[in-house]
Amino acid sequence: MANKYDVIIIGGGISGCAVAWKLAHYNLKILLVEKEADVATGTTKANTAIIHAGYNADPDKLKGRLNVKGNEQIKEISKKLNVPFREIGSLVVGLQNDNLKVIDQLYAKGKENKVKNMKIVDRKWLRENEPNISPKAVKALWAPTAGIITPWEFALAMAQNAVANGAEVKLETAVLDIITDSDQVKGVKTNQGDFYADYVVNAAGLYADEIAQLVGIEKIKITPRKGEYYIYDQAKDFAVNHVIFPVPTPISKGIVVTPTVENNLLIGPTSEKVASKQDLATTRSGLLEVISGAKKLYPDLDLKDTIRVFAGLRAADETEDFVIEAAPHLKGFINVAGIQSPGLSSATAIADFTVEIMEAQGLKLSEKKEVIETRPEPVRFYEMTNQARASLISKNKDYGQIICRCETVSYQEIIDAIHGPVGARTVNAVKRRTRAGAGRCQGGFCGPRVVEIIAHELGIDPTEVKQEEANSNILEYKIKELLGKKVIENA
Repeated sequence: MANKYDVIIIGGGISGCAVAWKLAHYNLKILLVEKEADVATGTTKANTAIIHAGYNADPDKLKGRLNVKGNEQIKEISKKLNVPFREIGSLVVGLQNDNLKVIDQLYAKGKENKVKNMKIVDRKWLRENEPNISPKAVKALWAPTAGIITPWEFALAMAQNAVANGAEVKLETAVLDIITDSDQVKGVKTNQGDFYADYVVNAAGLYADEIAQLVGIEKIKITPRKGEYYIYDQAKDFAVNHVIFPVPTPISKGIVVTPTVENNLLIGPTSEKVASKQDLATTRSGLLEVISGAKKLYPDLDLKDTIRVFAGLRAADETEDFVIEAAPHLKGFINVAGIQSPGLSSATAIADFTVEIMEAQGLKLSEKKEVIETRPEPVRFYEMTNQARASLISKNKDYGQIICRCETVSYQEIIDAIHGPVGARTVNAVKRRTRAGAGRCQGGFCGPRVVEIIAHELGIDPTEVKQEEANSNILEYKIKELLGKKVIENA
């Protein structure tokens, strides 16, 4: 049966892609279904992009256990998959009048979680290592194993490697129902037809509670938690050398100031419960909270170098922990829900844990004799020396045609993104893979060319090209069609 698989994974965020990547190492037929036109379009694309050291999560929760394991795995896995990762370390900075005892408590919690090489540092250390930090900074917890990563590329890399190892990824495939037979899962009904498997993994992010409800599980309750951010241009006034946290609150790590892998500066997020799972609007009050919080740590920060604001939604379960477990009444149905921070840091450990649950339920695991461990490194023209660029162009002149001048993205890089494994179908999908449109002008100049290239390569009309989700078409009419319509209307 062509549509029969061993495991079906619902959701193409960081957790679903990690589970697919892990399972593809075994002799199994794997299908990942994602309702959007690309992987990593939900929480995975809009977060703080941090690999946490693991001192903040409670040791008695899954978050605490899986964060440290994921952190330890990330160095080797990111190298194999050619995902940019920088271990720059993090600082929880206490200012005058803060409750500095919290820093000691985090240190103790980190020791219990077996976080390596932490230190409590003083004002002198801070001034030497973060010269632009607030003069009110008196003490900090330094965790050198923390780092920064490009989260959507991490998810994409795992999906692409899974495909290289035989898995299938079906985009724009929304799950409508779960197929069951007595007490056994049998597959999923989707808008693209029915697909069958004896194991189904619910990694649907913000919608994991709704998928769980399809099989009568009511205990998972996802409340979206919105975080708003500013992002700065690469040509900012001063450097930040670490991931900088304030002293945290019970529900939030506070407004973070951090560099990104691409040398931007990111500040945020807020933490606000919202009713809608589509509420990605930024607000005046939220953005004011972000810049006010960031300026407590870096008083010289201003907004003149910011290039974009955005918001992301975290899939927070009411337990404030990951919910990774087999359904008690339905064999083969496994929930991977409530994956908020530190979900990115824990992704590969979440995959390990999920596979262990499936194996305990009877999934037969035999490792493939020949597993593709690596992902070919994408061309990143903007990072190359002029000599390396010249060499590349001598082999393929299309690398010499620059489409996005802000980020130095070439025509051939966009072609590669569209036709690669799990290829780009939307403008934002191209942006995530190549950074075309991610610079100072935010696609003001390259946007029309990107639309034109996508339309040509996919064999569709430019009016069919979407920014991201359904109904986000960039062009409504061709000018000749619009003029023709007006002529008819005025006749």
